[in-house]
Amino acid sequence: MLLEGKNAVVYGGGGAIGGAIARAFAEEGARVFLAGRTRARLEKVADDIRAAGGRAEVAELDALDEQAVDAHADAVVAAGGSLDVSVNVISHGDVQGTPLLEMSLADYEQPVVTAVRTTFLTARAAGRHMKRQGSGVILVFGGDGDPVREHSVGGLQVAFHALEAMRRQLAAELGRYGVRTVTLRTGGVPETLPSDFPAAEQLSAELAKSTMLGRTATLADVGAVAAFVASDRARTMTAATANISCGALVD
Repeated sequence: MLLEGKNAVVYGGGGAIGGAIARAFAEEGARVFLAGRTRARLEKVADDIRAAGGRAEVAELDALDEQAVDAHADAVVAAGGSLDVSVNVISHGDVQGTPLLEMSLADYEQPVVTAVRTTFLTARAAGRHMKRQGSGVILVFGGDGDPVREHSVGGLQVAFHALEAMRRQLAAELGRYGVRTVTLRTGGVPETLPSDFPAAEQLSAELAKSTMLGRTATLADVGAVAAFVASDRARTMTAATANISCGALVD
């Protein structure tokens, strides 16, 4: 298995993306530490992992809380002996559909502040342990992209650009210690749309039409790529992006 003997932390592990990544990590042999603010959602993912024969631990955690993030990383290492993979897929709280000229400052800066603060805190906490042990993988989710004329996405792309700058800086500083950083990029995963999302079917069709393969990535696709990138088989990949967009995003 790709991640046998590895300890992986998934921040936002109770969400659709986080759950998919956590399940894939567990399937590949990792011991998964799920962290997030809603225990019930985390426990659901953990139950799925355990039912499939995997190992999962759950912790309620606000990734905006500096001391809590550091303490949790220390607890993971105390329990597992190492912290080998860290991925942050916490929701940014972005507001979409409102033109910038009509948007409040609070709504605009919300995803930027949340994404930058939580990614910095979780990466720093994990990176300190990874530096000491001489290995590790920090995965960032999202990646930047070009604005789309028909859609108003508020501060979301600003947040993604900030995360890409952080990922590059982490790669530059941590590479000498054997720590890799990679961004997972998708062009949108329709399975993550809420059941009551307006025009969900239409949006899914639009997303598929914009790809070169004529289909969109699934949650399973995201999990599979994340597990590969986190594994030693991808040991040459750092300061890089893994494109999981079916050709919607062109490198």
